[in-house]
Amino acid sequence: MRWPLAVPICLFLLSPVLGQPQDAANPPRPNIVLILADDVGREVLGCYGGESYETPHINALARGGRRFTHCYSMPVCHPTRICLLTGKYPARLGNPQWGTFPRDEENRTLAARLQRAGYATAIAGKWQLELLKNDPDQPSRMGFQRWSLFGWHEGPRYHDPMIYQNGKLRTDTEGKFGPDLYVDFLVDFIRKNRQRPFFAYYSMALCHDVTNDIGHPVPYGPDGRWLSYAEMVHEMDEHVGRLVEALDTLGVRDNTLILFTGDNGTASASFIRYENDAFVRPKVFSRIDGREVQGGKGQLTDWGTRVPLIANWPSHVPADTTCDDLVDSSDFLPTLCDLAGATVPDASMLDGHSFAKSLLGTGHTSRDWAYSERGAERHFVRTQRYKLYASGKFYDMQSDPDERHPLAAEKLTKDQQRVKGQLQAALASLPQAK
Repeated sequence: MRWPLAVPICLFLLSPVLGQPQDAANPPRPNIVLILADDVGREVLGCYGGESYETPHINALARGGRRFTHCYSMPVCHPTRICLLTGKYPARLGNPQWGTFPRDEENRTLAARLQRAGYATAIAGKWQLELLKNDPDQPSRMGFQRWSLFGWHEGPRYHDPMIYQNGKLRTDTEGKFGPDLYVDFLVDFIRKNRQRPFFAYYSMALCHDVTNDIGHPVPYGPDGRWLSYAEMVHEMDEHVGRLVEALDTLGVRDNTLILFTGDNGTASASFIRYENDAFVRPKVFSRIDGREVQGGKGQLTDWGTRVPLIANWPSHVPADTTCDDLVDSSDFLPTLCDLAGATVPDASMLDGHSFAKSLLGTGHTSRDWAYSERGAERHFVRTQRYKLYASGKFYDMQSDPDERHPLAAEKLTKDQQRVKGQLQAALASLPQAK
């Protein structure tokens, strides 16, 4: 819990001339700060129409950059993180068990590729890819030269956090707040590497609630309870602001690409205390565009899989703009490798598509459909408007965003028949269909 930062609230509809990319055809290799928020759907952020929380620092990133309206994740965190680091859908990797990462993919990750391209690499926050007490050096094998992480349900992530840092368990965290330490770590990493290209992956603990499966309740905060969801949103925004301010202070902001996105939709409920031998977990409702919605994490609906994506890079990413191109979690590896001049695998080896041109405003992604899954039997493909589940249910998301009325096959228009056929072919190309 740190000091607030004075960053103006997001303003919209600025002159389209402002913030246009300079020399967009041949941008320099940027520093990269990738911020992955935990359990944060688009309804949480003011710049996406959210009305329940104040997020001025994240709104400022959107005002100074580009906001994507069709970014899709997996409905829960572990498969999203695998997808982001490998550029491949979890099903293509055999749907790794929770808390594991495919060993033969370790030297092919986004971080490993950027490191080989000359980037200094670091990660702080959430790991969830292994029990770090059993394998504290796994991040190193995956391309991270420095790391400060809490592992997979091993201990507290917020108050008196359990943190593995560069292969060793920290012993100085009592009385401290995990998100403060994660940002401290990344700021120090950036300070030490500001004379060379760097990749800083801020895999946020916020806004996931505390863990309830480690044998005993984790420590409370100063108020004698855990943070509410609204309080975690405030802390998330403050810590993003603090990291961005450090980039300014260190003089590297102008050549740093910041990407802010989420690992899945907002949680449906969030733990706040433990009493009478039971966890108290109020439901999470948020308002967006005049309506109230419950968090959809774990579901394949828009509230579970449609997440924010904000790109900000002064003078390169056009300011105060939106992009309707499709993006999913597999696209971050080819995009960042593209921008960094790192080796990108043959397209046939990846599910991801580079959205670098979409980000810079110089063109569009080649992606025709986005994908999300919840295990081998539950998955969908979709365009901006239409959505097809593996079950065969087909929806017009423009007229039926809550998916209450699947389109009847005998009533489809010719255009709907065409799109459904394309999506059926996409489903057939995926491992689950074979």
